[in-house]
Amino acid sequence: MASGESLFANHCAGCHINGGNILRRGKTLKLKALERNGITGPEAIAAIASAGLGQMSGYGEVLGPGGSEAVADWVWQQAQRNWSSATAPEVLGDS
Repeated sequence: MASGESLFANHCAGCHINGGNILRRGKTLKLKALERNGITGPEAIAAIASAGLGQMSGYGEVLGPGGSEAVADWVWQQAQRNWSSATAPEVLGDS
């Protein structure tokens, strides 16, 4: 299984570069925005990554088995760190 970081880089970073959101500024992956939008942990992020919400389509099939959870865990860790250790949005190989 690919890491959450590589899945994010390959499938999410195009819209969510460094935890931002190029389509809707208020719907970022920054901790304050997540909490403001009622997203309080990786389980909620995984559900959104898998099924989608609002303008965002679901990526469950694309991310593969366990992929939504892996991405969500990684995103939650980055949000806790204010995205300070996130990698550049270059495409990463599946490790």
